[in-house]
Amino acid sequence: MSHIKLSFVFYITSCCLCLSLVIANTLASSKNNYAEQLSEENWDRMLIGEWMVEFYAPWCPACKALEPVWEHLALQKKSLNINVGKVDVTDSPGLSGRFMVTALPTIYHVKNGIFRQYKSPRDKDSLVEFVSEKTWEKIEPIPGWRSPTSIIMSVISQFYKMSQVLRGVHNKLMEDFGVPAWGSYLIFAVTTIVLGAILGLFIVCLIDFIYPPKPVMLQGKKKQKDGSGGFMQEKSIQDEEIVENVMDDLVDEESEGETSDVEEKEKDLDKDTKTEPSSPNVRKRKPRKAD
Repeated sequence: MSHIKLSFVFYITSCCLCLSLVIANTLASSKNNYAEQLSEENWDRMLIGEWMVEFYAPWCPACKALEPVWEHLALQKKSLNINVGKVDVTDSPGLSGRFMVTALPTIYHVKNGIFRQYKSPRDKDSLVEFVSEKTWEKIEPIPGWRSPTSIIMSVISQFYKMSQVLRGVHNKLMEDFGVPAWGSYLIFAVTTIVLGAILGLFIVCLIDFIYPPKPVMLQGKKKQKDGSGGFMQEKSIQDEEIVENVMDDLVDEESEGETSDVEEKEKDLDKDTKTEPSSPNVRKRKPRKAD
Protein backbone atom coordinates (compact mmCIF):
# COMPACT_ATOMS: atom_id res chain seq x y z
CA MET A 1 0.00 0.00 0.00
CA SER A 2 2.79 2.37 0.83
CA HIS A 3 4.45 1.49 -2.47
CA ILE A 4 1.33 2.56 -4.36
CA LYS A 5 1.25 5.89 -2.50
CA LEU A 6 4.86 6.65 -3.36
CA SER A 7 4.31 5.88 -7.02
CA PHE A 8 1.22 8.09 -7.03
CA VAL A 9 3.14 11.01 -5.45
CA PHE A 10 5.96 10.57 -7.95
CA TYR A 11 3.46 10.61 -10.83
CA ILE A 12 1.82 13.79 -9.58
CA THR A 13 5.19 15.49 -9.10
CA SER A 14 6.38 14.59 -12.60
CA CYS A 15 3.13 15.88 -14.10
CA CYS A 16 3.56 19.23 -12.28
CA LEU A 17 7.14 19.57 -13.53
CA CYS A 18 6.12 18.86 -17.10
CA LEU A 19 3.28 21.35 -16.87
CA SER A 20 5.59 24.05 -15.47
CA LEU A 21 8.08 23.47 -18.29
CA VAL A 22 5.35 23.79 -20.89
CA ILE A 23 4.10 27.03 -19.35
CA ALA A 24 7.64 28.44 -19.20
CA ASN A 25 8.28 27.61 -22.85
CA THR A 26 4.96 29.13 -23.83
CA LEU A 27 5.72 32.31 -21.97
CA ALA A 28 9.22 32.49 -23.46
CA SER A 29 7.91 31.98 -26.98
CA SER A 30 5.18 34.54 -26.48
CA LYS A 31 7.74 36.97 -25.04
CA ASN A 32 10.01 36.44 -28.05
CA ASN A 33 7.12 37.32 -30.33
CA TYR A 34 6.93 40.85 -28.84
CA ALA A 35 9.19 43.82 -29.28
CA GLU A 36 11.99 44.02 -26.73
CA GLN A 37 11.77 46.89 -24.28
CA LEU A 38 15.00 48.92 -24.30
CA SER A 39 16.11 51.51 -21.76
CA GLU A 40 19.17 53.52 -20.82
CA GLU A 41 20.66 50.48 -19.09
CA ASN A 42 20.52 48.06 -22.04
CA TRP A 43 20.27 50.28 -25.15
CA ASP A 44 23.78 49.27 -26.23
CA ARG A 45 22.39 45.88 -27.21
CA MET A 46 21.23 47.39 -30.47
CA LEU A 47 24.88 48.00 -31.46
CA ILE A 48 25.23 44.29 -32.30
CA GLY A 49 23.29 42.81 -35.19
CA GLU A 50 20.36 44.34 -37.08
CA TRP A 51 17.60 46.18 -35.25
CA MET A 52 14.41 48.12 -35.85
CA VAL A 53 13.76 50.41 -32.88
CA GLU A 54 10.72 52.57 -32.16
CA PHE A 55 10.69 55.58 -29.83
CA TYR A 56 7.24 56.16 -28.38
CA ALA A 57 5.30 57.61 -25.47
CA PRO A 58 2.19 56.10 -23.83
CA TRP A 59 0.24 59.37 -24.22
CA CYS A 60 1.02 59.73 -27.96
CA PRO A 61 -2.01 58.91 -30.22
CA ALA A 62 0.20 58.18 -33.25
CA CYS A 63 2.24 55.75 -31.16
CA LYS A 64 -0.90 53.94 -30.09
CA ALA A 65 -1.97 53.64 -33.73
CA LEU A 66 1.45 52.19 -34.65
CA GLU A 67 1.46 49.64 -31.82
CA PRO A 68 -0.31 46.75 -33.68
CA VAL A 69 1.86 47.35 -36.75
CA TRP A 70 4.99 47.20 -34.63
CA GLU A 71 3.89 44.00 -32.92
CA HIS A 72 3.28 42.47 -36.35
CA LEU A 73 6.86 43.33 -37.28
CA ALA A 74 8.02 41.72 -34.03
CA LEU A 75 6.21 38.49 -35.04
CA GLN A 76 8.19 38.49 -38.31
CA LYS A 77 11.61 39.09 -36.72
CA LYS A 78 12.68 35.44 -36.89
CA SER A 79 11.90 35.13 -40.59
CA LEU A 80 13.52 38.52 -41.26
CA ASN A 81 16.51 37.67 -39.02
CA ILE A 82 16.35 40.98 -37.15
CA ASN A 83 15.68 42.25 -33.64
CA VAL A 84 12.75 44.54 -32.87
CA GLY A 85 12.85 46.92 -29.94
CA LYS A 86 11.05 49.93 -28.54
CA VAL A 87 11.95 52.76 -26.15
CA ASP A 88 9.58 54.64 -23.87
CA VAL A 89 10.93 58.23 -23.87
CA THR A 90 9.11 59.06 -20.64
CA ASP A 91 11.11 56.39 -18.79
CA SER A 92 14.36 56.98 -20.74
CA PRO A 93 14.67 60.72 -21.48
CA GLY A 94 18.43 60.35 -21.95
CA LEU A 95 17.88 58.11 -24.98
CA SER A 96 15.54 60.63 -26.58
CA GLY A 97 18.36 63.19 -26.32
CA ARG A 98 21.00 60.72 -27.48
CA PHE A 99 18.96 59.92 -30.62
CA MET A 100 17.68 63.51 -31.05
CA VAL A 101 14.04 62.43 -31.01
CA THR A 102 11.97 65.53 -31.87
CA ALA A 103 8.76 63.79 -33.00
CA LEU A 104 6.85 60.69 -31.96
CA PRO A 105 6.90 57.98 -33.03
CA THR A 106 10.47 57.88 -34.39
CA ILE A 107 11.89 54.73 -35.97
CA TYR A 108 15.57 53.85 -36.40
CA HIS A 109 17.24 51.06 -38.31
CA VAL A 110 20.55 49.91 -36.78
CA LYS A 111 23.04 47.62 -38.48
CA ASN A 112 26.22 46.83 -36.52
CA GLY A 113 26.31 50.26 -34.88
CA ILE A 114 25.37 52.23 -38.03
CA PHE A 115 22.15 54.25 -37.55
CA ARG A 116 19.60 55.24 -40.17
CA GLN A 117 16.28 56.95 -39.55
CA TYR A 118 13.20 55.37 -41.11
CA LYS A 119 10.98 57.96 -42.82
CA SER A 120 8.91 55.74 -45.15
CA PRO A 121 5.23 54.81 -44.67
CA ARG A 122 4.43 53.09 -41.38
CA ASP A 123 2.24 50.24 -42.54
CA LYS A 124 3.01 46.54 -42.17
CA ASP A 125 4.07 45.87 -45.75
CA SER A 126 6.36 48.89 -45.96
CA LEU A 127 8.17 47.98 -42.74
CA VAL A 128 8.63 44.35 -43.77
CA GLU A 129 9.80 45.34 -47.26
CA PHE A 130 12.24 47.88 -45.77
CA VAL A 131 14.03 45.02 -44.00
CA SER A 132 13.55 42.12 -46.43
CA GLU A 133 14.47 44.07 -49.59
CA LYS A 134 17.26 45.94 -47.75
CA THR A 135 15.82 49.28 -48.72
CA TRP A 136 17.76 50.77 -45.81
CA GLU A 137 20.92 50.62 -47.95
CA LYS A 138 19.57 53.52 -50.03
CA ILE A 139 19.40 55.79 -46.96
CA GLU A 140 22.49 57.69 -45.89
CA PRO A 141 23.56 56.83 -42.34
CA ILE A 142 23.65 59.42 -39.60
CA PRO A 143 26.99 61.32 -39.57
CA GLY A 144 29.56 60.44 -36.95
CA TRP A 145 29.14 63.55 -34.80
CA ARG A 146 25.38 62.87 -34.55
CA SER A 147 25.77 59.17 -33.88
CA PRO A 148 24.24 58.10 -30.53
CA THR A 149 27.63 56.64 -29.58
CA SER A 150 29.50 59.96 -30.03
CA ILE A 151 30.69 62.12 -27.13
CA ILE A 152 28.52 65.07 -28.25
CA MET A 153 25.32 63.04 -28.11
CA SER A 154 26.35 61.56 -24.76
CA VAL A 155 26.62 65.09 -23.34
CA ILE A 156 23.24 66.02 -24.84
CA SER A 157 21.68 62.94 -23.26
CA GLN A 158 22.89 64.14 -19.84
CA PHE A 159 21.21 67.52 -20.45
CA TYR A 160 17.97 65.73 -21.31
CA LYS A 161 18.22 63.79 -18.05
CA MET A 162 18.82 67.00 -16.13
CA SER A 163 15.82 68.66 -17.76
CA GLN A 164 13.65 65.73 -16.73
CA VAL A 165 14.89 66.02 -13.13
CA LEU A 166 14.22 69.76 -13.09
CA ARG A 167 10.74 69.20 -14.44
CA GLY A 168 10.08 66.71 -11.65
CA VAL A 169 11.31 69.21 -9.04
CA HIS A 170 9.10 71.91 -10.56
CA ASN A 171 6.03 69.69 -10.42
CA LYS A 172 6.81 68.64 -6.85
CA LEU A 173 7.15 72.26 -5.71
CA MET A 174 3.80 73.11 -7.25
CA GLU A 175 1.86 70.01 -6.19
CA ASP A 176 3.33 69.05 -2.80
CA PHE A 177 4.39 72.45 -1.43
CA GLY A 178 1.80 74.66 -3.13
CA VAL A 179 4.40 77.00 -4.65
CA PRO A 180 2.98 79.03 -7.55
CA ALA A 181 4.55 78.72 -11.00
CA TRP A 182 6.26 82.14 -10.82
CA GLY A 183 7.67 81.25 -7.39
CA SER A 184 9.16 78.02 -8.76
CA TYR A 185 10.71 79.92 -11.67
CA LEU A 186 12.14 82.49 -9.23
CA ILE A 187 13.71 79.73 -7.13
CA PHE A 188 15.30 78.23 -10.22
CA ALA A 189 16.60 81.65 -11.33
CA VAL A 190 18.21 82.45 -7.96
CA THR A 191 19.69 78.96 -7.75
CA THR A 192 21.13 79.30 -11.26
CA ILE A 193 22.76 82.66 -10.43
CA VAL A 194 24.27 81.38 -7.18
CA LEU A 195 25.57 78.20 -8.76
CA GLY A 196 26.97 80.18 -11.70
CA ALA A 197 28.86 82.53 -9.36
CA ILE A 198 30.28 79.61 -7.38
CA LEU A 199 31.27 77.79 -10.56
CA GLY A 200 32.91 80.93 -11.99
CA LEU A 201 34.91 81.47 -8.78
CA PHE A 202 36.02 77.86 -8.82
CA ILE A 203 37.15 78.12 -12.46
CA VAL A 204 39.14 81.32 -11.74
CA CYS A 205 40.87 79.70 -8.75
CA LEU A 206 41.61 76.62 -10.82
CA ILE A 207 43.16 78.70 -13.62
CA ASP A 208 45.30 80.64 -11.13
CA PHE A 209 46.44 77.36 -9.61
CA ILE A 210 47.33 75.78 -12.96
CA TYR A 211 48.76 78.95 -14.57
CA PRO A 212 50.15 81.14 -11.74
CA PRO A 213 51.06 84.79 -12.58
CA LYS A 214 54.56 85.31 -13.97
CA PRO A 215 57.24 86.99 -11.77
CA VAL A 216 57.86 89.64 -14.48
CA MET A 217 54.47 91.10 -13.83
CA LEU A 218 55.27 91.38 -10.10
CA GLN A 219 58.52 93.24 -10.87
CA GLY A 220 56.64 95.66 -13.05
CA LYS A 221 54.24 96.35 -10.19
CA LYS A 222 57.18 96.97 -7.79
CA LYS A 223 58.70 99.43 -10.22
CA GLN A 224 55.44 101.29 -10.40
CA LYS A 225 55.27 101.49 -6.59
CA ASP A 226 58.94 102.39 -5.96
CA GLY A 227 59.52 104.42 -9.12
CA SER A 228 58.55 107.90 -7.86
CA GLY A 229 62.22 109.07 -8.23
CA GLY A 230 62.41 107.68 -11.72
CA PHE A 231 59.26 109.54 -12.60
CA MET A 232 60.76 112.83 -11.32
CA GLN A 233 63.93 112.19 -13.33
CA GLU A 234 61.92 111.64 -16.47
CA LYS A 235 59.98 114.83 -15.78
CA SER A 236 63.19 116.88 -15.26
CA ILE A 237 64.63 115.52 -18.50
CA GLN A 238 61.49 116.58 -20.33
CA ASP A 239 61.73 120.11 -18.79
CA GLU A 240 65.38 120.44 -19.91
CA GLU A 241 64.46 119.47 -23.44
CA ILE A 242 61.73 122.13 -23.49
CA VAL A 243 64.21 124.83 -22.28
CA GLU A 244 66.75 123.86 -24.92
CA ASN A 245 64.10 124.10 -27.61
CA VAL A 246 63.12 127.60 -26.41
CA MET A 247 66.79 128.76 -26.38
CA ASP A 248 67.26 127.48 -29.89
CA ASP A 249 64.27 129.51 -31.01
CA LEU A 250 65.66 132.66 -29.37
CA VAL A 251 69.09 132.23 -30.99
CA ASP A 252 67.44 131.76 -34.35
CA GLU A 253 65.48 135.01 -33.92
CA GLU A 254 68.65 136.98 -32.93
CA SER A 255 70.61 135.63 -35.89
CA GLU A 256 67.76 136.59 -38.15
CA GLY A 257 67.82 140.17 -36.71
CA GLU A 258 71.57 140.51 -37.26
CA THR A 259 71.36 139.33 -40.83
CA SER A 260 68.60 141.87 -41.50
CA ASP A 261 70.86 144.74 -40.15
CA VAL A 262 73.74 143.62 -42.34
CA GLU A 263 71.51 143.61 -45.37
CA GLU A 264 70.34 147.20 -44.66
CA LYS A 265 73.94 148.42 -44.34
CA GLU A 266 74.82 146.77 -47.64
CA LYS A 267 71.90 148.55 -49.26
CA ASP A 268 73.14 151.94 -47.94
CA LEU A 269 76.62 151.27 -49.29
CA ASP A 270 75.17 150.44 -52.66
CA LYS A 271 73.38 153.81 -52.66
CA ASP A 272 76.57 155.66 -51.78
CA THR A 273 78.55 154.00 -54.55
CA LYS A 274 75.87 155.00 -56.98
CA THR A 275 76.24 158.67 -56.00
CA GLU A 276 80.04 158.85 -56.61
CA PRO A 277 81.50 161.91 -58.47
CA SER A 278 81.97 160.04 -61.67
CA SER A 279 78.76 161.59 -62.91
CA PRO A 280 79.04 165.39 -63.69
CA ASN A 281 75.62 166.29 -62.43
CA VAL A 282 76.31 165.13 -58.95
CA ARG A 283 77.56 167.72 -56.52
CA LYS A 284 80.19 167.00 -53.96
CA ARG A 285 79.14 167.26 -50.39
CA LYS A 286 81.29 169.21 -48.02
CA PRO A 287 82.44 167.37 -45.02
CA ARG A 288 80.60 168.43 -41.95
CA LYS A 289 82.32 169.41 -38.84
CA ALA A 290 81.75 167.33 -35.87
CA ASP A 291 79.33 168.74 -33.42
